[in-house]
Amino acid sequence: MTAPTSAPRRIVVVGGVAGGMSAAARARRLDEQARIVVLEQSDYVSFASCGLPYHLSDEIERRDDLLLHTPATLGAALNLDVRTGHRVHSIDRDARALTVETAQGSYREPYDALVLAPGAVGVRPPIAGLDHPAVHTLRTIPDVDGLRAVVEGLLDRRDPADAPHAVVVGAGFIGLEAVEALAHRGLQVHLVELADHVLPPLDAELAPLLSDELAAHGVDLHLGVSAASVGTGDTGAAEVTLSDGVRLPADLVVVNVGVRPASQLAADAGLDLGPTGAIRVDGDQRTSDPHVWAVGDAVEVHHAVTGATGPVPLAGSANRQGRRAADSICGHRTTPQAPVLGTAIVRVFGLTAAITGANQATLRREGIPHEVVHVHTAHHAGYFPGAEQMHLVATFAPDGTLLGAQGVGRDGIDKRIDVLATSIRAGFTADDLAELELAYAPPYGSAKDAVNMLGFVAQNALDGTMPQWQAWDLDDALATTLVLDVRSEKEFAGGHVPGALNIPHTDLRGRLDEVRAAAAGRPVSVHCASGVRSYLATRILRGSGLDARNLSGGWLTLVAAQPSLGTS
Repeated sequence: MTAPTSAPRRIVVVGGVAGGMSAAARARRLDEQARIVVLEQSDYVSFASCGLPYHLSDEIERRDDLLLHTPATLGAALNLDVRTGHRVHSIDRDARALTVETAQGSYREPYDALVLAPGAVGVRPPIAGLDHPAVHTLRTIPDVDGLRAVVEGLLDRRDPADAPHAVVVGAGFIGLEAVEALAHRGLQVHLVELADHVLPPLDAELAPLLSDELAAHGVDLHLGVSAASVGTGDTGAAEVTLSDGVRLPADLVVVNVGVRPASQLAADAGLDLGPTGAIRVDGDQRTSDPHVWAVGDAVEVHHAVTGATGPVPLAGSANRQGRRAADSICGHRTTPQAPVLGTAIVRVFGLTAAITGANQATLRREGIPHEVVHVHTAHHAGYFPGAEQMHLVATFAPDGTLLGAQGVGRDGIDKRIDVLATSIRAGFTADDLAELELAYAPPYGSAKDAVNMLGFVAQNALDGTMPQWQAWDLDDALATTLVLDVRSEKEFAGGHVPGALNIPHTDLRGRLDEVRAAAAGRPVSVHCASGVRSYLATRILRGSGLDARNLSGGWLTLVAAQPSLGTS
């Protein structure tokens, strides 16, 4: 084969880590002759940002395990010219050149194709005293280095009878990982969240499961309040004052309340931005300039369910976008950017929480009609030792199309959410979920997998076989219907809806006249512990001419949504 005669393509990538390095590596695999330069303003061009909390906790003991590549290894393996400590100050789109600043001065770097991968920057909340030396974030290698040094210093000096105190502001994914890490290291952790429940993207009826797990591990929760200020208390140590006036001792404060696109460089260059400030790109990651592509946390994407546009800062998306941009630059066949689902997962001590698609709050806000179903089933065959209960919620359009799903449990959640995310991408309906053929043996699942069960329940709810009521309908149910509890008398005695009639489901056929008399012409709102026995009862009642509906998710969902019932 003869050597190419045209000048090598000059590809410059601004920013490393997931999106930028994926673009650079893919471009090299497609074009051996290209001159590929990566400009990274920090000292670390390729590191496992998602692993930072687990290095803080010491689960990942070796810091070097987080450093996936260095400029030297990337140069040796892929012939990439990687320059750390190089900050791009501006883009001259007419000349196709960058102004780059370093500790030694500035220079111009020309390009034929430019990939922007600037990532995101942490949101700086309106908290007085954020510059206090006790305040930290958790986004970069230097961040985790600093946090580990502080934690180890605190533990070395601590009074065995008094653990150091940490305040974590923000109960999102990173905040929860930070809480777990700090508690694992032996700190007393206070968690502050402005929303009324932890992990705000999670449906409200699942969040109490996480709150209980956090409390069981000694975490002090402050929900529905904000951090107003960070200052120095009377003892000389840091102190966080909350919006409700509570003051929390704080040897360490970690603030992670979200991120925003780092799109200022693109804005200064006149590239189109969306309403959220994210860089607008087409299906091949090309910006409004035909010579400039953009990838990662700074770009605008479309949500698969709602159609909304904005950034979705996830590592998987960034990696795929980087690959796609390189394909486009090199003239390779591209797979256009598909609308995103926002699939995400987090461990909270012994629990796993995961989400995909649109949550209920988003669907309500967007005015999208939907039916909600809940199932509480074991992660594998119940008769096989070690079965753990999973709590799954899914939403369906009136035509049965799956819109979103969430789950919390000690095992099996990741597998189900991955199946459900794939199902949303495929456009599956409740009928499709019911017919999915999934791997089964007693140690791994059930003959009727939880995913199948979501499909079965949704089919019954959507076609009228099992009309539903929801936990948030309780006040209306008490005012306009008979609430019928079909659990056992022992379960009823352990907590129940005030005014509910208790008839165990096995006794129901013989006591239908009692139900008719108590209902006095009103509909009957039935519930059991999880929704299974009350489904049977609902079918008995409807088959006997009564207007009955079943509580989705049963008492487990009801008491999670309305915790005061658990003490009745």
